[in-house]
Amino acid sequence: MDTNTPLLNLRTIASSDYDELAALMNLVFDDVGGAWPRMTIMDLIHQFPDGQICIEDSGKIIGAALTIKVDYNRFSLNHTYTDIINEQNVIQHQDSGDALYGLDVFVHPDYRGLRLGRRLYDARKELCRNTNLKAILAGGRIPHYQPVADQLSVLEYIEKVKRKELHDPILSFQLANDFDVKRLMKHYLPEDTKSCGYATLLEWDNVFYDEVAPSILDTEKTLVRLGIVQWQMRMMVSVDDLIDQAEFFVSSLSGYQADFALFPEFFNAPLMGLKPEHSSVEAIRFLSEFTEEIKQRFSQLAVTYNINIISGSMPELKDDRLYNVSYLLHRDGSIDEQYKIHITPHEQRDWVIDGGDKVKVFETDAGRVGILICYDAEFPELGRMLAEQGVQIMFVPFWTDTKNGYLRVRLCAQARAIENECYVAIGGSIGNLPRVNNVDIQYAQSAVFSPSDIYFPHDATITEASPNTEMIIFADVELDKLKYLNTEGSVTNLRHRRLDLYGGFTNSKQK
Repeated sequence: MDTNTPLLNLRTIASSDYDELAALMNLVFDDVGGAWPRMTIMDLIHQFPDGQICIEDSGKIIGAALTIKVDYNRFSLNHTYTDIINEQNVIQHQDSGDALYGLDVFVHPDYRGLRLGRRLYDARKELCRNTNLKAILAGGRIPHYQPVADQLSVLEYIEKVKRKELHDPILSFQLANDFDVKRLMKHYLPEDTKSCGYATLLEWDNVFYDEVAPSILDTEKTLVRLGIVQWQMRMMVSVDDLIDQAEFFVSSLSGYQADFALFPEFFNAPLMGLKPEHSSVEAIRFLSEFTEEIKQRFSQLAVTYNINIISGSMPELKDDRLYNVSYLLHRDGSIDEQYKIHITPHEQRDWVIDGGDKVKVFETDAGRVGILICYDAEFPELGRMLAEQGVQIMFVPFWTDTKNGYLRVRLCAQARAIENECYVAIGGSIGNLPRVNNVDIQYAQSAVFSPSDIYFPHDATITEASPNTEMIIFADVELDKLKYLNTEGSVTNLRHRRLDLYGGFTNSKQK
């Protein structure tokens, strides 16, 4: 290659490219038979044209990737090269296959170092995603094994390549392109003396694969709109007064096609002002008398306005024990609940509230969501339990009286988003309630946080409200970005957990 910058073009291979392609294969594969016959290449182009890709420099082919479709269940098991290309050089392409099989990727020696192989692999991955195939499989030669075969078993060799103690031009490249070694295949290509006949079965999984192509009504939402109510505490004279104020916000959020509406923790606390003479314990139990009615009326709002509502939290009296409970009111009329797990010293001392004993991810029509009520967001174990259940969005309704209390919630919520590769929405209350003990002052700045990587805002904050101002805020979150992050992020926290050291959480004892 000369010193001029190459003029690259990636395209599918045409029948007229055979002579140029064959010359390149003869150059690259001189040790294993060189180019395939014209008939074989023509058959590939005819049967699966989109799978045959090349890169050219100013019209000259300098690299290519040849691919077929196969049945995943068959070729994820042990097989040989002749199961892919028989002795008559006939390609075993299956048009109904649910996986891609990488036959060869090759680049002209003069162009190595320009990461053209990665471009070809990325093009294959995009083809796999766009055609909704399960995975990419490949039988990978290990051509640097023969010189060390008398010193290392083949498994030891593969492990050393993985640990970068040894370099193998094929295996090292495939590992760098996110392929995993699934099994060792003996006698894959017996004439491949450099690999001693061995090959690795490599696999790249398509995390966007849908096993059954859904109907339009069953299609999973990938773009979800979150709405958060930064709720002002004010004197209220009845439940109707509370519901009227809540309906105003629900209607507004629905008008902007929000999928969720998040209210703060203890948003109904103003109703305690109806009995200002009560002690703190009496007041919170008095407040719990309204919970069932408010829950049912919020459920009606969810159905009427076609929006899922997280009703902050409310006190619930059950078997003479008081709990702090958040309700998820689905827009189809169903209701889920999440009990607050960790009770603050204030809640224990002044209200005698007990904690719940489990956290759960809820399936909704707009993603898998979990709820951590205020203080719960400050315990990473709970967020990890939700992550291990596949959470995509965590909602954190909170009540804080001072800015330092608010910042505890905010900073911990941001940490939960990063470490669990999910979105986190926090919603709090503002204003003053002079007639209500223990909920007299509020501080909040509601927000929506993302993981911190190139797919997301640079400060990992999608939106935030003005501090201590009654308002609503919106955030559009893309669930597909979480899948990219989980497999291809700059860091992949969930995949790199040391379960051998600290284990998992979802199998922990939960009632």
